[in-house]
This record gives sequence, C-alpha cells and structure tokens, in this order.
Amino acid sequence: MPRDGYLYTREVHGLEPGARARVRGWVYRYRDLGSKVFIVLRDPEGILQLVASAEYSPREVLEEARRADIEASIVAEGVVARDPRAPGGVELRLEKLRVVGESRDFPIKGGEGIDYLLDNRHLWIRSRKLTQVWRIRHTVLRAFREYFESRGFWEVSPPILTQAAVEGGATLFKVDFFGDVAYLSQSAQLYLEALIFSLERVWALSPSFRAERSRTRRHLYEYWHLEAEEAWAHMEDEMRTVEELVAYATKRVLDERLEELEQLRQKPERLEPAKKTPYPRITYEEAIERLRKKGFDISYGDDLGADEERALGEDYETPFFITHFPLRIKAFYMKEDPQDPEKALAFDLLVPGVGEIVGGSEREDDYEKLVQHIKMHNLDPRDYEWYLDLRRYGSVPHSGFGLGVERYIMWIAGLDHIRDAIPFPRFRDRLYP
Repeated sequence: MPRDGYLYTREVHGLEPGARARVRGWVYRYRDLGSKVFIVLRDPEGILQLVASAEYSPREVLEEARRADIEASIVAEGVVARDPRAPGGVELRLEKLRVVGESRDFPIKGGEGIDYLLDNRHLWIRSRKLTQVWRIRHTVLRAFREYFESRGFWEVSPPILTQAAVEGGATLFKVDFFGDVAYLSQSAQLYLEALIFSLERVWALSPSFRAERSRTRRHLYEYWHLEAEEAWAHMEDEMRTVEELVAYATKRVLDERLEELEQLRQKPERLEPAKKTPYPRITYEEAIERLRKKGFDISYGDDLGADEERALGEDYETPFFITHFPLRIKAFYMKEDPQDPEKALAFDLLVPGVGEIVGGSEREDDYEKLVQHIKMHNLDPRDYEWYLDLRRYGSVPHSGFGLGVERYIMWIAGLDHIRDAIPFPRFRDRLYP
C-alpha cells in the first residue's frame, strides 16, 4: 500500500548500506549522548534505530532530535548503515527529522503495576508485547474467515440486544429498552439457528456479554464470540468442523507470525501438534475418573472448573475434546443422547494451560423435548415462542458451537491472563478506559 514515499521499518532492514530511506512512527527508546542522539523508532512492522550525529547530521536535525521524547511521533530521512550494536544490525543516519507530535513525560516508564497499566490501557496498548498480540489476533481472525469461506458457510449479523437468556438468567446484563427489559447477548446461537433454515451453514463473529461473578485469568465480561450453526449436522460432524477450524488458524499463525511468537518468547514446537487432526476425545465420565486419580474431590454431575480443566490438559500436547456431559448441567437447547437420555450430545474443546475454548452440541430438534428442557431449567416457554417455532416448521437435525476468541488468543500467544488478548478488557470491579 502506498505510504507517500515512507517505508516501514521492516523494509528498511532489507535495504543495502548507502540507500536512502524515509520513515515515520513513534519513539520507542531514546538516548541523548551530547554529540549523538539515538532514537529507536517503532511502527506497525517493527523497530529501527535512528542516529542523529554532529558528524553527519545538520545541526537543526540534532536539535530536533533532542525534542523527540518517548512516544513522540516523528518523520525522518537518512542513509542506511550497518551496525551490529543496533537492533537488527541496521540503523538510519539522519539527514532530516521532524517531530510531528510531542510527548513530554510519558506516564508509563516501566515497572508499573497492573492496575496502573489498566488505568492507562489507552497508552499501554502501544507496548511492543501487546502489538505482537494484535498482529497475531489479526491473523487468527482472518484465518477463521478464510476457513468458513472455503467450507461454504455464510457470514451473518445477529443482534446484540435480545429478549431471553441462552446460557442462564444469572449471567444476563439487563438493558432498559424504552421501558421494556432487554438483555445484552450471551450468544448469537438462537438467531443463527433461525438462519440455517435459509442458508443451511452460517457463522458470525460478534461480542457476547456474561455477568458472571467470578473474576479469573480466563474470564471477561465482554468478549468476542465466534459461533457457527449447521443444518443436517450431528455432533461428530460439528466436532470435525471445530478441530479443522482450530487446526487451520493455528497453522496460519505458525506460517505467518513466527517473529511475533518469538517476541512473546513462545516456541513454535508447542503449537505444532495442534495442526494435525483428529484431536483426542474423552467422555465426561472418563474425565471425572482421571481427575479423581489426580486427587480431585469431584463427583459425577459436577461442573469442570479452571483447576480441573488445567489438570486434564497436563495429559495432552494438543487440543482435546470432552464429550457426553450430563444433560442436567448443560444448556436447555442441547439434544439428549439416544443411547442414554441422561446425557447430552455435547462437547467442549480444551487446550493445555487454558482449558475450554469451544463449547458445542447437537441441538434438540424435537418440539416436545425442547419444551421439557426449557421447563427443566426453570425457564418460561413463552419467552422462547419464536425459537420453538423453528421446531414446528421444518425442523431438521442441526449442530453448532461457540469459540471464545480471547481464550484462543491467550493459548496461541502463551499469555498469562486473558486481559492481554483484547485491547480494552472489561471487568466487574470497574470499567477501564
């Protein structure tokens, strides 16, 4: 893309010594040694050392360089030179320099605590670490879209304001909708189910909101939710779609973002096994047995929490499925297992170190059974009249899933906390910028 004659830092690194280059960006590092000023410039592609020196730079350039404090925006022009002491072994010896936007006493100097950095999130998102994450995130989202395009899915746009719960009323955010009560969407699933009757295979990427009381390293109150629904698909069909999607996106990151993974101190070998499918499968019942052997006090019918999921992940190098959960602990829309009506045709995909990143199931397509499930979960069937209509008029077997984008990013980028997988994280205690 044309940049008015300006090169990205990555392009400058590829030039021969003596070539001329124009660059622009922000000051990442700065040192004033009197007769020389060293500036490390950053832009979306990387970093480059600039040097203003009394030896070869005009006096006004040296003076302007002294105005270029941390995070000032600048444009510069000079001659490319090799220097093993410079980042990447290349520097630009300045002949022209202009400070576009000054930055005096930038408030983040290093060593600040997480609360301070969250208060200044609008500035902290410029950091080199988070920039690498945003680049990986971009590739992941593009890969998801490529996968669905290649498999004949249609992208659709579900609403954010909804009338009823999908995953449980306790985690709904209420909204005053002109005097009536509405809710921020927990999931696009119900609307995607309606759309399969015209498009058959659909997907959406949209925000979801969960007012959960827990605040852990893998929870957000607003997150990006990748969801898909397929008509005529059973649980095994949907599991294949999920593992193919995750494997495809992981391969794209390994193909395109090795440098970013290296900057984040991640070894590509950790992700290599995830390129190969099928992924391992265990049942919920088998998972409970394994956890008991690992010393967990857990019974059949208990939910699997973060600690349990992490312990199960220790047995795998790849993502893995847990299937056939007890029907009573899963959502109302999940289909009974014909072989055992006490179990749901449901699955979760877990990744080592993080836990669940995907939840999916075959959907209950029988009208009477769906009504029973709604009542079993203490919900009012009248709130789901339009959803029940989907079972009255041309119901078909169908399945779907939801993938938490930030949890996937957290795993693939090796992040300690989910807050660094999204530019502006939302937590219960306070709304940061």
